[in-house]
Amino acid sequence: MQEVYFNTVQEFNDFYHLDTLHPLVSVVRFDKPRTLEEVTCHYGLYALFLKENKGCKLSYGRTKYDFDEMTVTSFAPGQVIHVEPNPDVSVPKWTAIVFHPDLLSRTSLGKRIGRYEFFDYTSNEALHLSCGEIDIFRGVLSMIQQELKRSIDKHSRELIVSNSELLLNYCLRFYDRQFITREEINHSVVRKFTTLLDQYIANQAQHEGFPSVAYFADKCCYSPKYFGELVKTETGRTAKDLINDRVLRAALQLLNDETLSVKMVSQQLGFEYPQHFVRFFKAKTGQTPSGYRKIV
Repeated sequence: MQEVYFNTVQEFNDFYHLDTLHPLVSVVRFDKPRTLEEVTCHYGLYALFLKENKGCKLSYGRTKYDFDEMTVTSFAPGQVIHVEPNPDVSVPKWTAIVFHPDLLSRTSLGKRIGRYEFFDYTSNEALHLSCGEIDIFRGVLSMIQQELKRSIDKHSRELIVSNSELLLNYCLRFYDRQFITREEINHSVVRKFTTLLDQYIANQAQHEGFPSVAYFADKCCYSPKYFGELVKTETGRTAKDLINDRVLRAALQLLNDETLSVKMVSQQLGFEYPQHFVRFFKAKTGQTPSGYRKIV
């Protein structure tokens, strides 16, 4: 299996036999007959792909992308993507923008790039676009491409970066819409999360430690960031808040059992040290565990 490294825009364009108009950014459309081999891509670039047919399957690590027609996936520097061609499709079709981190140097987008958490989304997390959203996505890409075709002047970089930020902001909006329109799926995920959380607190916390968002995201087959957004959209609260609420509820029940010392309660709930439990409990209730016991 071939391995390729995309550390520059030129390397990306060379691999797909595309023209390079700018050393730091490229907007490209791929629709050529080509026999693609199975390949592992190492990204040193940011990239957003609008996949227009079922030309390949992607996976991030060991998990598959939910990647059907007219969906967007996003990659960031440091990610490794496995591409498996679909033998039934002779002409893979996709549109993409790729840009080097240096494009963002000393720009407002560079300072805010961390807010676009979809670059870290993985399995079952592709962005599915409506017809209207596809038009917007392509429209913004077209504006960037027009700038790339112009002679470079003092406004070029600012316009390219600002339009790239506009595209990322639209992706944030479209993801918010996707979280809402998948309400039934979200509800079942949150229900599974709370069930697993209660089981973990009762049976595993004492041996495996305080419950983490990443643990339950993995159990629900999502990345931690996508999982966190899904839970917040569905409940209005963060996954961490829900974990803390469930742990506090368990703590209140355990403290009613006077045969258990505060240390034993803290251990059963997965706290590494009793003083961590005391701080947690006081922050949530305004009193220490011992003080709570005196008034119940």
